[in-house]
Amino acid sequence: MRVLIGCERFGRVRDAFRTLGHDAWSCDMVPDATASPHHLHCDVLAVLDHGWDLAIFHPDCTYLTNSAAWAYTDGPYHQKVKPDTLTGANRRQARSAAIRFALKLWKAPIPRIAIENPIGCLSSSPMGRPQQIIQPWQFGDDASKATCLWLNGLLPLRHTVMIKPRMVNGRPRWANQTDSGQNRLSPSDTRAMDRAATWPGIAAAMAQQWGGQT
Repeated sequence: MRVLIGCERFGRVRDAFRTLGHDAWSCDMVPDATASPHHLHCDVLAVLDHGWDLAIFHPDCTYLTNSAAWAYTDGPYHQKVKPDTLTGANRRQARSAAIRFALKLWKAPIPRIAIENPIGCLSSSPMGRPQQIIQPWQFGDDASKATCLWLNGLLPLRHTVMIKPRMVNGRPRWANQTDSGQNRLSPSDTRAMDRAATWPGIAAAMAQQWGGQT
């Protein structure tokens, strides 16, 4: 199969498909993190009509998630606003643009499409509610991160290896979480991108299950 992994810079999903013999390519506006020769450094919208059999898209979730809801209001803000943080009308415009971009991916001329994103505003867009919400711990990774999948022409992923959590005051916690449930990643300039990388178990399941679907 010819497989396009859109808005991917880490190569995990691409490489999982290539390991199984598929002609898989990642595409993003930034270079591939692994300097792979199988990466298209361009706008993914420019390559949607290049004869793909399957596409998995990971649109930037910055303005699509439910986080930082306060920033969509016109203020005043009780939080300390970083200089590069969009707020008010500018942030609302950025969210509208992000939704339009996701819709273009959803309507791409490709027979099988999956769009991955955290829980957020896409559920109330014309894409509707996701067909599936998955967790890394359902696919062999000791981690919690709810991930929505919108599927067109694809079956929901079957869980592979279930990882049991540790229990803290009666609440489940996985290795990427503190006892209070926060993500363990320390604040940094790359934190958002590091969190966006697809977990290996999910990438493997996509390749094994969707790569064999006819």
